[in-house]
Amino acid sequence: MAAINQTSLQPASFLLLGMAGLEDLHTWLSIPFCLMYIAALLGNFILLFVIVMERSLHEPMYLFLAMLAVADLLLSSSTVPKALSIFWSLSKEMSFHACLTQMFFTHLSFTAESTILLAMAFDRYVAICNPLRYATVFTHSVIAKIGLAAIARSFCVMFPTIFLLQRLPYCRYSVMPHTYCEHMGIAWLACANISINIWYGFATTLLSPGLDLVLIGVSYVLILQSVFRLSSKDAQLKAVGTCSSHACVILMFYAPAFFSFFTHRFGHNVPHRVHILLANICVLLPPMLNPIVYTMKNKLIREKVSQVFFRIGQVR
Repeated sequence: MAAINQTSLQPASFLLLGMAGLEDLHTWLSIPFCLMYIAALLGNFILLFVIVMERSLHEPMYLFLAMLAVADLLLSSSTVPKALSIFWSLSKEMSFHACLTQMFFTHLSFTAESTILLAMAFDRYVAICNPLRYATVFTHSVIAKIGLAAIARSFCVMFPTIFLLQRLPYCRYSVMPHTYCEHMGIAWLACANISINIWYGFATTLLSPGLDLVLIGVSYVLILQSVFRLSSKDAQLKAVGTCSSHACVILMFYAPAFFSFFTHRFGHNVPHRVHILLANICVLLPPMLNPIVYTMKNKLIREKVSQVFFRIGQVR
């Protein structure tokens, strides 16, 4: 009977503690979180607006960039508002189903973004290594299918985790030392064996973003081989320049994500608050920096963004 009293199949809610051990700094931590989130919203909405409104940007590379902006908005908006409510002591409680919903959309947008980055790498590979076939390979219908494939793949990867978590019995006092709900964070609160969850999480990480990163690496090796075969130095620099912004985005997206993944599983001596900080960097830093990188690195986007602001200024 005692065992029954201590567990329930589905808890009513979880209590999220935020940055455990840094509760006194929550108000101060909320300032950079809020500013970075506002920057992510403004940057990605502006990028989306410019790409949608400017017909000259209805090209494959920019359409992929629009998809990336949507994924970034979903990734940051799934997590940061709740983190801010915890920091400001507005609401630290989250219902079980709301927690699963947040987890689903957070991981779905992360997986979708990884898929889009892979598609963008293939886009650069065809543009540099086989430019004559670029227009026939990347038609608007193909790009739409790639976008749908990214959503379908992310859904298929993440949907089973809902059932894997719902099947578990949970301890009555469901306190989560985190700012948002994620798969293993919820699973560790269960009063049962979670081996299936651990192995499923490990497998999906390796076979989804892990495989994407390997394929991106292969595409860049082939791109570099093709670039070094070019006789003109200017042509080499131009080819490298077209890939530089994408390479920066890849580094910002995968570096904190895999560092967080491996420290979470193997870095047992790493303080828990460092794990939480890394997890928040993964969902906040790329959405904030991606539009900045592409605007700074891409001359056409920079010009179009400037034109939009100039028109707004004229209207006023």
